Amino acid sequence: MFNILVVEDNQNIRKLMEVRLQTEGYNTFLAENGIEALKCYEKNSIDLMIVDIMMPKMNGIELVQILRETKSQVPIIMVTAKDSMEDKAKGFLVGIDDYMVKPVNFDELVFRIKALLRRARIVSERKIVVNDIVINYDNFSILRTSTGQTVNLPKKEFNILFKLLSYPERVFTKAQLFDEFWGIDSESDEDTIKVHINKIRNKISCFKEIGIETIRGLGYKGVKHEK
Repeated sequence: MFNILVVEDNQNIRKLMEVRLQTEGYNTFLAENGIEALKCYEKNSIDLMIVDIMMPKMNGIELVQILRETKSQVPIIMVTAKDSMEDKAKGFLVGIDDYMVKPVNFDELVFRIKALLRRARIVSERKIVVNDIVINYDNFSILRTSTGQTVNLPKKEFNILFKLLSYPERVFTKAQLFDEFWGIDSESDEDTIKVHINKIRNKISCFKEIGIETIRGLGYKGVKHEK
């Protein structure tokens, strides 16, 4: 089931979107403004966002800009009452994927959601299977199906592991990982990568089929030991 975050300050529109999306089989999260949306995004695995432009506290343009600056690739549909070329240009310049004008045709919205999800290839990227181990992007977990043994990781640790195991044997430098998961404006430095890698290794040490190797002078790579 895909997780969709609806960011809309109008309660009636927010509720209508929630009901329609749930009818289509999507799991929905709701936020009234950009600040709430960022908090929700950090805590949950969000597959797509529907974002209004005009909102209090943090508007849709500011929200999208922050997400893209942190290297988030989540598909975003911007929805607004404004139909000006200037607003569309602002949206696409900061990194939205699609644009709709209110009142929204919900059939068309569903078609656009399905197209974006296909384009993002999320279906094929949600799980990594190594022998009887399932690394599940939906709940940030590693499960051994034969015994039921499960380890859950914090979102950032899981995303680092998932990234490395998605490209086994490919070396990622500290700089690459830092830019993707922290961003160039972060107050942290690249040493935090080492700290997170060590935490991940300790937590997944019971799963000998997967791991993270340090490539001296270069960076890190994910390894899978498959039968």
